[in-house]
Amino acid sequence: MPEKTEPPAPKLHDLFVTRLYRAEKIVPAKLNNALEALAMSLAVDDEAGLKWCDKHGYPGYTSYASLNDLPWRFPEFARLVKAIDKHCLAYAKELHWDLRGTKPRVDSLWVNVMPEGGSHTSHIHPNSVISGTYYVAVPEGAGPIVYEDPRLGLMMAAPPRKATLPRESKSHVSFHPEIGTLMLWESWLRHEVPLNRAEGNRISVSFNYVLA
Repeated sequence: MPEKTEPPAPKLHDLFVTRLYRAEKIVPAKLNNALEALAMSLAVDDEAGLKWCDKHGYPGYTSYASLNDLPWRFPEFARLVKAIDKHCLAYAKELHWDLRGTKPRVDSLWVNVMPEGGSHTSHIHPNSVISGTYYVAVPEGAGPIVYEDPRLGLMMAAPPRKATLPRESKSHVSFHPEIGTLMLWESWLRHEVPLNRAEGNRISVSFNYVLA
């Protein structure tokens, strides 16, 4: 009689990977200090931005709706964009995009000054391909940035998962930035900034990139 053979062992296949990009200290400390000073100056002098924040209940300050030319106005922001450009191109290559002669180009860039008690609810960045944040000041105890599994709304009757599951299997994943951290993600990825419980301002520069 022929010998019985065991069937091949079952296999697990990890599909549909969501890739995030993190880099540290992408600009010199001197430039970071200059960006911090500029951000705090804008948070005092940008009257249009302050009015928008007050009208929309935005905690702290953002230049999102008032200044769309920071790299043109200030060489410090232009230098930051030049540094981010290189990382966005590297990220695009890691995503295996067929760029077809294009490359990631900054489309919008804005400052955020979030005081103690501030937060930013869950959102995405439409009309762009890469979004990200550069962290200028991160006081001790400042909250993370939290990313949401894009399949979450489709899980329906899925049972709860164990508390000890690995990070790549979680529905929400937190990253704790440091001063000089750059985070990049695809613009469709939903994310949020929980309540800032730290004393002091959490200062960041957020941006969107398109292909051009």
